[in-house]
Amino acid sequence: MTTAEATDKGDTGTAAEAAASSAGKTELDVVEDVNVNVPQIAPLAKYKLVFLGDQGVGKTSMITRFMYDTFDNAYQATIGIDFLSKTMYMEDRTVRLQLWDTAGQERFRSLIPSYIRDSSVAVVVYDITNRASFLNTGKWIEDVRTERGQDVVIMLVGNKTDISDRRQVSVEDGSDMAKEQNVMFIETSAKAGYNIKALFRKLATVLPGMENTMISGDSNRASSSSVVDRVAFPWPRLTVLSGCCLIMQ
Repeated sequence: MTTAEATDKGDTGTAAEAAASSAGKTELDVVEDVNVNVPQIAPLAKYKLVFLGDQGVGKTSMITRFMYDTFDNAYQATIGIDFLSKTMYMEDRTVRLQLWDTAGQERFRSLIPSYIRDSSVAVVVYDITNRASFLNTGKWIEDVRTERGQDVVIMLVGNKTDISDRRQVSVEDGSDMAKEQNVMFIETSAKAGYNIKALFRKLATVLPGMENTMISGDSNRASSSSVVDRVAFPWPRLTVLSGCCLIMQ
């Protein structure tokens, strides 16, 4: 009986059995062959990015611009720690960026080291119209080095280029500081959206294991999926509000 006859009559087994028989294979061999060809799904790589800097330099605004492409003119200081995550589609893999937005007030400084400790990237932000915030970046970078040594990517960011007429820190100052500290450097404007995507594109290409990976598609599309995650925090005095925000009690 031919393979076609076995398939049409259905009285001697399935088409797969008939095909396997004609090839000298058992049905089990066919199943194993199929399974071998099933592509394996790579696990989603996750990277923790912690944003550091004095109060009011624009850390939250930068994250909000990246996540939602919006800017809120009503300033509200971050209380404690906020957490958001975003998926980025790379040329050969997909990664999840976990963005930790820290408070810049001195009263929260004792919380920061625990969040730096297991980070892949530290983004240290200053306000180009506030020289004190720039001078303090050295302390923030020192905190990162203390917790992570050299095993971390550090990006120095001068924010608020949209009000450069009030600039107190030149581009050269920022570049020189970055060279002195051996960190990356870029200037941005969260309000205007200037260089925000470029910032994250640069960071994505230097993540551990990503040195030779480029972002897929349009170079202006740094990512395409945003998620607000609920997180369990180790301090009992911290309370989660609205799925992401923390306050001290």
